[in-house]
Amino acid sequence: MEKIKLVEATQMKSGIPDFSSGDVLNVHVRVIEGDKERIQQFQGVVIARHGAGMNATFTIRKVSDGVGVERIFPVHSPRLAKIEKVKEGHVRRAKLYYVRKLAAKAIRQKTNA
Repeated sequence: MEKIKLVEATQMKSGIPDFSSGDVLNVHVRVIEGDKERIQQFQGVVIARHGAGMNATFTIRKVSDGVGVERIFPVHSPRLAKIEKVKEGHVRRAKLYYVRKLAAKAIRQKTNA
């Protein structure tokens, strides 16, 4: 078990902002298309966090062209270039699955501090 923890400790990222459900994040993701690599931004509301350590993930939801898009990111993934906290939310729950039923404007009003 100690060897596993040592390997995990070397692969964990530093400089990750402290965020929770309801916060608006801007995640910079490395996208590889053929032999080219570019960075794509995904900005939305954090609706859930799962796990701890190397297994930690978070789910972000955004509305793009009237369609809700959710994406799950591993916190310590090498594909993530940067995580920026845009706005801090004020919510009363850990999992915000109910925002799937709300309109985009209602989500903004619910998560503002």
